[in-house]
Amino acid sequence: MSILAIVFAVLTVSLLGGILGIGLAIAARFFGLKKDANLERVTELLPQLNCGACGFAGCAAYASALIKGDVASNLCLPGGHELAQRLAQLLGQELSETISRQVTQVHCRGGRDEAVYRFNYRGIRDCTALYLLGGGNKECRWGCLGQGSCIEVCPVEAISFDGKGLVWVDKDKCIGCGKCIEVCPTKVMRFIPYTADYLVACNSYDPGYKVRGYCKVGCTGCKICEKRSPEGGFSVVDNLSTIDYKARGSRKEAAQKCPPKCIIENKLS
Repeated sequence: MSILAIVFAVLTVSLLGGILGIGLAIAARFFGLKKDANLERVTELLPQLNCGACGFAGCAAYASALIKGDVASNLCLPGGHELAQRLAQLLGQELSETISRQVTQVHCRGGRDEAVYRFNYRGIRDCTALYLLGGGNKECRWGCLGQGSCIEVCPVEAISFDGKGLVWVDKDKCIGCGKCIEVCPTKVMRFIPYTADYLVACNSYDPGYKVRGYCKVGCTGCKICEKRSPEGGFSVVDNLSTIDYKARGSRKEAAQKCPPKCIIENKLS
C-alpha cells in the first residue's frame, strides 16, 4: 500500500471520528441540558425540608432518583397527594395511589396530675437518657416522658409542651416526616390521619387493673368503646383500644362513655 493511500485512510478515519465525536457531544449536551432542566424543576417542586421521610438523604437525592426513574413520585409525605400529582405529570408517570395526609400525635395524657411518678428526674433533658433509668420516672413504662426530644428533632416546630409536663403536636404544622417517632423511646408518638376526629390517648398494654393503679386517664381495655360506638372502628387488642380510621361511624358516644376519658378529640383544648 502506498504512503498516499495510508495517509488518505488515516485522514478519512480521523474525519469520521471527528464528525461522530462532535455529534455525540452535541447530543450529550442537548440531552444533558434537558435532564438538568428536569432535575432543577423537580428539585424546585420538593419542599426542601430534607426530612428523610421519602427514604433518601434529602430532597436533592430524591430528585435525582426521580429523574433516573428509579422511584415513584408519591414518596414525599410532606408534599402529599398534590405534590405527587405534579411530579407524576412532570415526569410522565402514572399516579394510581391516592395519598392521605398523615400526621403524628402523642398517645398519652398522663401528666403530673393524672399519672404516678416513681422519682423526680433532674438529669439531661432528653427522653432516651431518662428512659435508660429503668424505663423512665413513671410507673407506666409506655407513656410520654415529657423531656421534649421530639420537639428538638421536629423540623417545622409542630410540637410543643402543653403546660402539664407532656407534649402535643399541632396537626396543621406537622409534615408527617416521622422524626419524632424515631426519637421517642416509648413509641408513644404514632401516625394518625390528618382528618382523625378522635384518638385513644393511651399507649399502655398493661392489664386494666394495673393501669388503674398508676394513671387516671389510661385505657383499661374495658371495651365500652366497642359497644357504644360499634360503627366507629374501635377494637381492643392487648388491653389497649385502637381506632380503625377507615370506619366512618360516629365515635362521639364512645368518647363520652369512656370511663377514664382517654378517647379525646384530636385537638389541644
